[in-house]
Amino acid sequence: MRAAVISAPGELEVATVDDPAPGLREVVVDVAACGICGTDLHILEGEFAPSLPVVPGHEFAGEVVAVGSGVTEVLVGDQVAVDPSLHCGECRYCRRGRGNLCERWAAIGVTTAGGAADYAVVPVANCFVLPEGCDPADAALIEPLACAVRGFDVLQHALADHYLVYGAGTMGLMMAQLAQRAGAATVSVVDINPSRLVAARELSLSYAVTAADELERERGWDIVIDCSGAVAAIEDGLGRVAPGGTFLQFGVSAEQATARISPYRIYNSEITITGSMAVLHSFERAGELFVGGALRPDVLISDRVPLTDYAEAITRFQSGDSRKIQVQPRLSRNSGEHPWTS
Repeated sequence: MRAAVISAPGELEVATVDDPAPGLREVVVDVAACGICGTDLHILEGEFAPSLPVVPGHEFAGEVVAVGSGVTEVLVGDQVAVDPSLHCGECRYCRRGRGNLCERWAAIGVTTAGGAADYAVVPVANCFVLPEGCDPADAALIEPLACAVRGFDVLQHALADHYLVYGAGTMGLMMAQLAQRAGAATVSVVDINPSRLVAARELSLSYAVTAADELERERGWDIVIDCSGAVAAIEDGLGRVAPGGTFLQFGVSAEQATARISPYRIYNSEITITGSMAVLHSFERAGELFVGGALRPDVLISDRVPLTDYAEAITRFQSGDSRKIQVQPRLSRNSGEHPWTS
């Protein structure tokens, strides 16, 4: 089969690799779509230091084409979205129910072969079965949505809160949509790239601007969420949290990045600063939200390209002019039987 392979920092190619075979409690997924994420860039740049080579891709969904002998929960032909989390279940944090902080943290598409390939092998426990009529390509959005749901799990939020979101990429727009569903009084989005605000306006958000200075809110915002990872945005957002409000660091910054804060203001205004990392007990709920129409895939997905164009898709993602870019292996694959057809 074909797969995108990161062989070393900065080295990426679409190559022919061995077809995967399912273990006892594993299934093989014929990938319908795999989203590109900032994490993929970090892996390509060598920042996450996974074991290389690796096939990236942790946001994917598709059709089950083979199952291990111990699998009874899903059938060949089922459409599934895949939770990439591979928590050890044994360390201190896993035993406390905090698997996203696992001391042996691993993930499909980060530390093991992922969905930027024709086929991917995954544990059956990581499969969310999609209902009939649900487009598996669109359902690749469930993984990032699960991260956003986790973000809301750690937020102290209430009905009629006012939200300010930095970043109008996929995650910023997802967080904004969840805020709308959580009963926000207003949801405002800031992005320095005007072209990215078009989608925000399509989602009927309260305001979509290139700088928070364009907005008027004397007391600040109850909840400020950074989805950009940019230090300038983080520092600006920290200064706009209302007394008693919460700042959520959701965007992924460079590991060595630092941001200035005012300890006195945090104390004096009782500001909560918190973070949210990856997926934790949220994939199933994200799947249910997705099936229930919580997202607008037509707005969130800007590009659908063949797997053979993976390198070009990464370059486009780096430009910042797109929303969610998906590679869809079937677009450039000859039709016919797959290796598991009997």
